[in-house]
Amino acid sequence: MFMIKEKYIGIMSGTSLDGVDVVLCEIDATSCILLESIEFPFPSELKSELLSMIVGQCTLEEVGRADHSLGLLFTEAVASLLVSHNVDASTVRAIGLHGQTLWHAPHGSHPFTMQLGDPNILAAKTGIEVVADFRRKDVALGGQGAPFAPAFHEFIFGNINTSISVVNIGGMANITILGDTLIGYDTGCGNVLMDMWISKHKNLFYDKDGEWARSGEVDYSLLDVMMSDAYFSLAHPKSTGREKFNEGWLDAALRQVQGTLVAEPVEAKDVQRTLLELTALSISNEVLKFNTDIALLCGGGAKNSFLVERIKALIPNVEVAIAQNADEIEAMTFAWLAYKRIHKEKVNLKDVTGASDNAILGGVYA
Repeated sequence: MFMIKEKYIGIMSGTSLDGVDVVLCEIDATSCILLESIEFPFPSELKSELLSMIVGQCTLEEVGRADHSLGLLFTEAVASLLVSHNVDASTVRAIGLHGQTLWHAPHGSHPFTMQLGDPNILAAKTGIEVVADFRRKDVALGGQGAPFAPAFHEFIFGNINTSISVVNIGGMANITILGDTLIGYDTGCGNVLMDMWISKHKNLFYDKDGEWARSGEVDYSLLDVMMSDAYFSLAHPKSTGREKFNEGWLDAALRQVQGTLVAEPVEAKDVQRTLLELTALSISNEVLKFNTDIALLCGGGAKNSFLVERIKALIPNVEVAIAQNADEIEAMTFAWLAYKRIHKEKVNLKDVTGASDNAILGGVYA
């Protein structure tokens, strides 16, 4: 059967707030091919405003202004991709916009997940249909609303004839286990605490190749306190975000280790080293539960050579490899989800998120 290939743009801005990933993909029923990609800078002032909002310091007006500002930012990012790679907007079928997660709370009596970035602005200024608001339908069906990457991992890696786990290390980290039943969930924090700590102490956005972490030593008392958090022992489906793993969470762990409210219990570089070990250990523990032959790493954390080194050391009997297009896979996920919505196809996520059924996800903004 002849399958028509269509071009879709995917936009992802994750919990790390380190940039906007934009991809152009060619997609049909059996493949998603990356054609072009860019990383568009995230304005530092807007990042500071969003971080302040996430800790609860905001008004409704500020939420609305952030929604508008993010809509403009995503529009600029798409325009940059179109211009830099000489892409005619009329050739793009649709844009898949994840938006910027402000708060993710899929539990309780009023479960919700909130992503900002007005898709109407993006659609109006580019002339391209936009698919957005992917997560809330899953939450409405009783699901976690995250992670969504496992459905795309199944699509692109499902034909590999060996047992594999796919680990996406963004601000948070998630794992996918491919098999008869698709399994996927957030393992915990990925880069978010390491990025926060080095920003606070070194005024850097991230720890390149884990160089600062490598200069420190693991504080095992701190590591034990952090790993004792109930999230790590929760059964899946489960998901998390900055509303859980944040500076306040780390400060509480540091106070518990020290037993007092005064100074930091360990040197800053040792905290960074311990945070890297937390990410490596929490990921490795989950990989080992499923005894897969291969662990494919993707996301920004896959570029941290020391983090990858530690993951390999913790799972010596598993082949650890970096996925092709590792840093673009999450944005590609939302290009593919836009394809699924435009074609009115349900997404296989109920076993991942705990939703009552698979669903057509996202709203279309023309």
